Amino acid sequence: MSILAIGLSLVGCKDFLDVNDTPNNPLEVPASTLLPTGLSGTAFANQNELNRFASTIMSVTAGVSGSPADYDRYIIDGDDFGNQWNFELYGGALINYKKLIDVSKTSNGPAYSGIGKIMMAYTFATATDIWGDVPYSEALAGDFEVLTPKLDAQKDIYLGNSSSNIQSLFDLVKDGLADLEKESVISPSNDDMVYGGDIEKWKRAGNSLLLKLAMQISSVDAARAKTEINAVIAKKYYIISNDQNLAVNFGTQVGSQSPLWTLTNNSSFQNELLISTRFVNLLKSTNDPRLPLYVTKPTGDYVTADNGFGGVFPPAANRSKYNVYATGKTGEGPTRLITYAQTCFNLAEAVIRLGVSGDAQALYQEGIKASMKDATVSDSDISLFFTQNAATVTLSGNNEHKIEQIITQKYIAQFANGLEQWNDWRRTGYPVLAPHQNAGGIDGTRPVRAVYLSSESQRNPNFPQGTAIPQSNVKVWWDVN
Repeated sequence: MSILAIGLSLVGCKDFLDVNDTPNNPLEVPASTLLPTGLSGTAFANQNELNRFASTIMSVTAGVSGSPADYDRYIIDGDDFGNQWNFELYGGALINYKKLIDVSKTSNGPAYSGIGKIMMAYTFATATDIWGDVPYSEALAGDFEVLTPKLDAQKDIYLGNSSSNIQSLFDLVKDGLADLEKESVISPSNDDMVYGGDIEKWKRAGNSLLLKLAMQISSVDAARAKTEINAVIAKKYYIISNDQNLAVNFGTQVGSQSPLWTLTNNSSFQNELLISTRFVNLLKSTNDPRLPLYVTKPTGDYVTADNGFGGVFPPAANRSKYNVYATGKTGEGPTRLITYAQTCFNLAEAVIRLGVSGDAQALYQEGIKASMKDATVSDSDISLFFTQNAATVTLSGNNEHKIEQIITQKYIAQFANGLEQWNDWRRTGYPVLAPHQNAGGIDGTRPVRAVYLSSESQRNPNFPQGTAIPQSNVKVWWDVN
């Protein structure tokens, strides 16, 4: 498969966007090397070109030129995201996690295999959420000895299929959690870019990942989602504070900084987008104290553009871009993959949508507070926000309206994680987003999936061919909204 072509040159400016060296296909290397390269690969996939795409179609950023200008008008095709598929996901993070799991078996290191399985599940979920049916059960078989892997149905990837020998993402995470309970001869420390080797925090992260996966399928299989969530609630062991966030930390030197920092401040693509007027206005409407921490004010005010705007943009030096919350002060990030705020919002929605036990109102407000504290908003400013926006912070009306409130605040909290914002919008329809100006694409509709790589469709006969290739207006399995 083309994900073998790690050393080959890629062409096309849309694909050639990796701003640092992403992980390559390792041979025999120690767990202490495989873990950070896997983690950084997942972080790249989350915050590099896929984030430029998702944040733009979700009206958080606006495209000025290059690929974002197309995304802003809903235009995508099979020539997009080649590096992301080949290097950051399949040929990067996933093969590193596979090797990490294999190495841990021979070195008696279940601490490493546990983390590897949790992160493999997260990364496979990223791939299937973006493209729908993807290589899964055969994707990493025999270190890519299966050159034309089959595409597994997204339903089977999430729920499993014993007759086809497909393990569910839920069971993959649970296998990882079971490994973390075992005694480990070798364990991570400084090579763990997330928790510095704190295995208890990895256990909490794994359980919060189960909550995330369950909410992703909650509209299409409510019973399974409720079962999974109740099991996690019964353990009472998931992310309960910001210092437990599953967030990949980067360095502060050139070459080691986060992908979003480099993309925003130090790459040839840094002037291709700016922050959307729509997102800034949403936060201005409630005097949200996160806004100046999220978004720069280069002229003493916010300088933004509407989505799909076809006119003359302000000079690059004057444009509002990602601020320190997203990039770190000098590039350290972090890339936030699963957070305390997200966990609170997931549980609040589960109470409303699925009827699991819990106080939806308390969870909803805690999610807002957790997000603000993670952005370094002061307690006094948080209190002022709650006082001034009683209607916003109080769930009201019917259940559908309450879910809209939860997802809208979750959308704000997940700033700089466009993929998660896109996931929530697709499965719930919230937040309500107005169409972009000058919309093109398929019937002028906001994309609900990415298009398979042309190179994969041409090379692997297991991929859909010709008119059978699902375009950007074809919903994935869990999207029944």
